[in-house]
Amino acid sequence: MARFYVIGFSVLLFFDTIAQCSFKLTAIEAQPLEMSIEWLIRVFTNPWIYISIAGYILTFFTWMTLLKKAPVGPAFAASHFEVVTVMIASIWLFNEQVTLFKFVGTILIVSGILFLAIAESKLAKQESSNQTQ
Repeated sequence: MARFYVIGFSVLLFFDTIAQCSFKLTAIEAQPLEMSIEWLIRVFTNPWIYISIAGYILTFFTWMTLLKKAPVGPAFAASHFEVVTVMIASIWLFNEQVTLFKFVGTILIVSGILFLAIAESKLAKQESSNQTQ
């Protein structure tokens, strides 16, 4: 089961990161932002928007598959790890800088996910031992 979670959440993060970064690439290439037909044409003739849409759809189906088996609390927390993966991808793709606040935020997100995973693991062991008694 642990293998299912590792693979599943890795795929989820991959699709979500691709979707977010593709959406930003679309926004960059469709500039300037304006409420006009020309802007909509720039958006919808850009291939990144379709990669972003595909990424969101694949993220949705991966998330639904994971929720069939994963406990919702830790799964929800782990799904927010994409904040970290998008930040890392943005450093490489968009030359964004890592500030102290981003670094501290990353540590807090990862720590929170780890604490929830540990708590869920202990709870599952406890329930398992209660059922065998």
